[in-house]
Amino acid sequence: MYAIVEIAGKQYKVREQDRLYVPRQQAEVDETLTFDRVLLVSNDDEVRVGTPVVEGARVQARVLDHVKADKVLVFKKKRRKRFKVKRGHRQPYTRIEISAVSL
Repeated sequence: MYAIVEIAGKQYKVREQDRLYVPRQQAEVDETLTFDRVLLVSNDDEVRVGTPVVEGARVQARVLDHVKADKVLVFKKKRRKRFKVKRGHRQPYTRIEISAVSL
């Protein structure tokens, strides 16, 4: 069984026991999150597509950790003007584990 779920405006294909990185969630470590925006649920023999969401479908996940992505460097320069700026950015993510996909 798998599901397509929308988390923070992005769509993820999830199964039970999957671990994935999602945009930072406001939850503590080992807390359980429930996602109601399930767009599609597929069993072995049946596929249910929502309009826009599947009624009664839920995905439960457990927060494993809060991490940051690799650093992205932003370098700006204007030639012959003695201007250059170097900045870095690390996007915050939450690592979750899918514990249940239910209809």
